[in-house]
Amino acid sequence: MTIHTPILTNKHELRFIAALGVLLVALILISTIMSNKVMRDGTSVPSEVVINPFDSVEINAKAAYVFDIRENKIIYSKNESERLPLASLTKVMSALVAISIAPEESVITITNKAIRTDGDSGLRVGERWSLKDLLDFSLTSSSNDGTKAVALALGAIGKSDATDKEKEVDFINSMNTMANKLGMKNTYFFNETGLDESDKKGGAYGSAKDVASLFAYILKNNPNLLEATKHDTITIRSMDNFVHTAVNTDQIVADIPGIKGSKTGFTDIAGGNLVIAFDPELGRPIIISVLGSTAEERFRDVEKLVRATLLSLSAEPISNL
Repeated sequence: MTIHTPILTNKHELRFIAALGVLLVALILISTIMSNKVMRDGTSVPSEVVINPFDSVEINAKAAYVFDIRENKIIYSKNESERLPLASLTKVMSALVAISIAPEESVITITNKAIRTDGDSGLRVGERWSLKDLLDFSLTSSSNDGTKAVALALGAIGKSDATDKEKEVDFINSMNTMANKLGMKNTYFFNETGLDESDKKGGAYGSAKDVASLFAYILKNNPNLLEATKHDTITIRSMDNFVHTAVNTDQIVADIPGIKGSKTGFTDIAGGNLVIAFDPELGRPIIISVLGSTAEERFRDVEKLVRATLLSLSAEPISNL
């Protein structure tokens, strides 16, 4: 797998927020000292200066959740338990279930049914992939046909006479079983891709809190699963020597400091979804999830929450840093 990382020449503001946060800490300390109140007996009582960067944050998303994994702390939330359509965030659970069923080196063959799935990722009928490479490709480019191929290959595994429908049902059942195991109480999957089932029914539903929990679980237990999604572009050669380039559907992935993984989602019913994991400090991973935004505003929403998170962490009491 070849990784392409762009050279950014402007708009580095996210990368400098941490430094600005240090300045904020200094300003807070100075403000606190200057605002000390002198009592009649000569003692001084410092006035509390409380600044919450999230107070001024306005986002388009219907729901959002910011979670500090190390501290097991909710940093920000908005309708975090509301059940909303997940769209292609569904593929993250598909990938987790896939590696729980078969080794990463397993061979997945692209079938005609997989190719007929909505969306064209440039895959070929009969083309063979390692499971790991196909998951990397599918998560980064949000490939529906790649994800469908995985479900058809691993569903009802061991049952040689299973129909395609039986394979899909078995794989989706495994996804819902995993969701229950992880305590994702508001999550249910109807298919493995997240594509809308109809013009009124989404392919999967869940909450901002649930998908953040899913990301947190993967970071702790299978961090390599999200590795490819850290990059704006990856190039992968299939086992039949066809070269494929996957462009990350997360337009801001290169702008997030300490990015650990990301996944987008968009359908007519769901609107725009985005989940990222980033580590602004050494060993301080943060999950940000937004659901029900728009195709463009989901990126702006996450950028706002990243900025507020960095300022919030920088403004913590010195003893907590």
